[in-house]
Amino acid sequence: MGGKKDEGLEEAPHYHGHRDRLRTRFCEGGPGALADYELLELMLFRALPRRDVKPLAKILIEKFGSFAEVISAPPARLAEVEGAGEAVITELKIVEASAHYLARGKVRARPVLSSWNEVLEYCRAAMAFAEKGHFRVLFLDKRNQLIADEVQQTGTVDHTPVYPREVVKRALELSATAVVLVHNHPSGDPTPSRADIQMTKSIVDVARPLGIEVHDHIIVGKDGHASLKGLKLIP
Repeated sequence: MGGKKDEGLEEAPHYHGHRDRLRTRFCEGGPGALADYELLELMLFRALPRRDVKPLAKILIEKFGSFAEVISAPPARLAEVEGAGEAVITELKIVEASAHYLARGKVRARPVLSSWNEVLEYCRAAMAFAEKGHFRVLFLDKRNQLIADEVQQTGTVDHTPVYPREVVKRALELSATAVVLVHNHPSGDPTPSRADIQMTKSIVDVARPLGIEVHDHIIVGKDGHASLKGLKLIP
């Protein structure tokens, strides 16, 4: 019995011990104990159980920049990486979807204005690493709880069209009394542009006479976020 066990251990691929050590470090120290590529390895173990995934994990991080950018990358771009087949892409997209559901659940659980950090985390998870511009609106009731979260427009790398009257029309349809505007800058820099400021003021001007408050306009990017309210660019 003992001889067979030893023989089996000798035949086991060399990366099995590495996987066990990585899992132990994660369980004992949490995600902060691992580099980005190592956390990615933990995910890839499930997609490629019979392969050393460290080289692939490092290539993905090098190509896209970070763990968050890897899981947020479009499937077509992931497929350009040798070794990132359907199983790998599916695993990455499952993790991305899970992150979105978790962040959205935290936002729905409490009034938006009393859980602002969770709102920012959700917006960053949903949009910060998108390759195209997206404009979304969080519609709130009179208790500032989330009624709906909708992407209103999808644009290009440097332009996303926004129609103030359409935003307000949708708020009226949902009986929303307040909104939080959110959009991303695919360039990574969340600094508001002159067009961003003007568009926000246009929405405020249309919404306010109808009793709809614009709480904030948040811009997210890879490099962080900006709040037009915090910057005192809107009343």
